[in-house]
Amino acid sequence: MLWLYLHFPHLLLDHIRRSGEHVSALVIVEGSGQKVVQACPTAKDLGVRDDMRLKTAISLVPELSIIRADQQQEARILEDQARWLYRYAAHIVLVPPNGLLAEIGSLQRLYGGLSAVWRTLEEVLHERQLTAWMGTGHTPLAAGLTARNGVGECTSDTASILQTLSKMPLLTAEFDGRTCMRLQRLGLNTLGEVFSLPPKEMARRLSPETLAYVQKIRGSRPDPQAPWQPPHHFRQQADFVQDIEQSQGLLFPLRRMLSELESDLCWRQQDTDCLLLELQHRHTEPTRLRIRTSGPEHRAEAFLSLVSLRLEQQPLKAPVMSLRLIVKRFLGREAPFKQDLLGENQDLNEAWHTLASRLQARLGDNAMKQLSPRADHRPEWAWSASKVRRTNRVTTTATNQLPCRPLWLLHGPQPLTETPKAWLTGPERISGGWWDGQRVHRDYYVAQLNNGQLAWVFRDIREGWFIHGWFG
Repeated sequence: MLWLYLHFPHLLLDHIRRSGEHVSALVIVEGSGQKVVQACPTAKDLGVRDDMRLKTAISLVPELSIIRADQQQEARILEDQARWLYRYAAHIVLVPPNGLLAEIGSLQRLYGGLSAVWRTLEEVLHERQLTAWMGTGHTPLAAGLTARNGVGECTSDTASILQTLSKMPLLTAEFDGRTCMRLQRLGLNTLGEVFSLPPKEMARRLSPETLAYVQKIRGSRPDPQAPWQPPHHFRQQADFVQDIEQSQGLLFPLRRMLSELESDLCWRQQDTDCLLLELQHRHTEPTRLRIRTSGPEHRAEAFLSLVSLRLEQQPLKAPVMSLRLIVKRFLGREAPFKQDLLGENQDLNEAWHTLASRLQARLGDNAMKQLSPRADHRPEWAWSASKVRRTNRVTTTATNQLPCRPLWLLHGPQPLTETPKAWLTGPERISGGWWDGQRVHRDYYVAQLNNGQLAWVFRDIREGWFIHGWFG
């Protein structure tokens, strides 16, 4: 097997800077807030270094922006990286707080060689604005050691990998402090010198655990890795150094997050019709916005348009410190309609869903109603207004089999006070309602009145002539 390790030296820093904020100098400090653990290039140019005391860094850069490291946040960000890597490799292992391990031996034929796999991942990392040190190895530990020490190479040759490991100083071989000290007292300085020790003597003079660690590096002892499985939801979060006070400031990180959602949906071959936005505030309860579409959707631009409309209708109640996008509902994607000779899609479903979704986002979910037919011949009871249904397809009904009906139906029949100029169609007899006490017995006609209007009139056998609707 061949393993690839991705080491992200400043993953949290990359995550913060991807949110689009223009921060001149930024550092990540440890949980206690006493020491710098990551510094951006601008801060390093001003003299700030990793492991520097925060007080010293502030004295060098008084306007320094500070973010406190959070273990849960780092775990979430690492899982975000595993999600996109899962599109390229199926066997992935999370190595907290900043490493990913992937089995790539089985991918070489798919991508056309190890160099193509390496190049593909480099392009994705550049596109996602992530810094990663990569290394390959015939064992998971070998790949991890070469990557974390910045000596990883694009090679599958075991001898070359072992030669690189043999040159590694003991202080970088990740032995525990006590073992490293004992090895140095034995006059050993490199990992290669440790490799040359007899196994029995290593176990007796050091420990069985040290022997097992060395054997796992070399590959003489199994080191099984349980694969990571992606969650059944999509979750992205943008954290801001400075709180966002205007909703327009949320659009840049939203565009990036929605683009990643689109990529995720395309990879899944699925759509969604519901997004959940959580705006985290510093001193108040989070704002939760549920964005619904009228049908299955996957396009980032369509989602961004709906979110923008919602933010226009609902101003921020407080500055936003972080933004979270969650999708839990996924829908199967149907095959697209056929296209005509010029490549135009004949499916009106997409246009209808886009229009309905935008109207709902601007006017509210309950502002639109959908007319639905009811099994009743009486015009007053033959339809109902209900909430717009989210269907996968816009269906059409053959109109040539239906009788002529007006688009404008009056609230109630009005008496016909003049003799029509012409009778166009009719009669059409409608008789029913005996089951609920609202019985009707009418003969309907389409008639043209003296002013030229087309009216839908009927003759009630008991009460005379009435107008029930108008044709446009």
